[in-house]
Amino acid sequence: MEIFGYPRKNGSYGIRNHLVIIAASACASETAKNIANSVNGAVALTHQHGCCQIGDDLQLSIDTLIGLGKNPNVGAALVVGLGCEGISAQEVAGAIESSGKPAASIIIQEHGGTLRTVQEGVRIALMMAQDISAQPRTPFPAGEIILSLECGGSDPTSGVAANPTMGECSNILIAKGGSSVLSETTEMIGAEHLLARRAVKKEIGDRFLEMVKNMENQAIEMGEDLRGTQPTPGNLAGGITTIEEKSLGCIYKSGNTPLVGVVDYAREIPKQPKGLYYMDTPGDDLCSVTGMISGGSQLTVFSTGLGTPTGHPIAPVIKITGNDATYHKMLDNIDFNTGTIITQGHTVAAKGQELFDLVIAVCNGKLTKAEILGHREFGLYRIGYTF
Repeated sequence: MEIFGYPRKNGSYGIRNHLVIIAASACASETAKNIANSVNGAVALTHQHGCCQIGDDLQLSIDTLIGLGKNPNVGAALVVGLGCEGISAQEVAGAIESSGKPAASIIIQEHGGTLRTVQEGVRIALMMAQDISAQPRTPFPAGEIILSLECGGSDPTSGVAANPTMGECSNILIAKGGSSVLSETTEMIGAEHLLARRAVKKEIGDRFLEMVKNMENQAIEMGEDLRGTQPTPGNLAGGITTIEEKSLGCIYKSGNTPLVGVVDYAREIPKQPKGLYYMDTPGDDLCSVTGMISGGSQLTVFSTGLGTPTGHPIAPVIKITGNDATYHKMLDNIDFNTGTIITQGHTVAAKGQELFDLVIAVCNGKLTKAEILGHREFGLYRIGYTF
């Protein structure tokens, strides 16, 4: 089994080679989008934030954008700022460049408006695109893969078929020296003790339990109880009845390997030790996936019982379902069907190996349906108010 990717100067390997045009703030989003639309292969990372944020909330947005620029799937980055926002385009570009890849910034106010900025941005991006297009793929071991594990629009088949298959795929990758990342702290409630007992050290398990408790407390401080808002209306319509039931299905994505570490949202996933990590993210799919990719994950396996088309701008998202009817109804969006575990008696072990083979194929360049259809959904996780 050979995997080919793009070697980075920090020792990681990308499975894609994107030129990203990052908007430092909402005010720079359209300009960033116009630059990306003018350069073949460029991808815009646009959002509605970056100004009038303070404290930890502002820093989290900065760190997330930097992490996305540092992701192994990014070959070069251009950061576009208005010039007066809270997030400094120069700071973000400088941090990305420190990882050894080409990065630059451009400021709309300094270049005299949209048209001049787009013109100069296209010139810079053109040179970057040409340079990274010459980068060859080279072989790398499976141990360099970091796989994100996500679920959304879940129904009972997610816990019965799709998520256990993802867990088996994770087991196989970790046995080959790689790493997987589990997330969605709201979907650990009621099953957190099961993952905590798999921690290789007591302090790791305790930190994970603290993350879950903190998430519950944040809701309580707002006068809400997550046990009254989870499962979501879609989960309830699909047949999931309690938050514990949802969490017990969700946790199957982690397989049965030890928990070797926990990380805060968007923080870099350690290169050592290899194995299963937990990232503290919200249950919102776009923000959860973005956090793991900002942490260095090159691709995501995403299970959905009800069906969802979402992808990501810089990392492939492999959609799987445990619902045979959903697979055939949403063939445009779903890459892999584990519903045959229920309808045809296929085993989780066999489907897990098939899914792992698909992961390797995607690493080697096979496009997911989300990539082909241009699904580039993206969300920044906010932990504070806009002032």
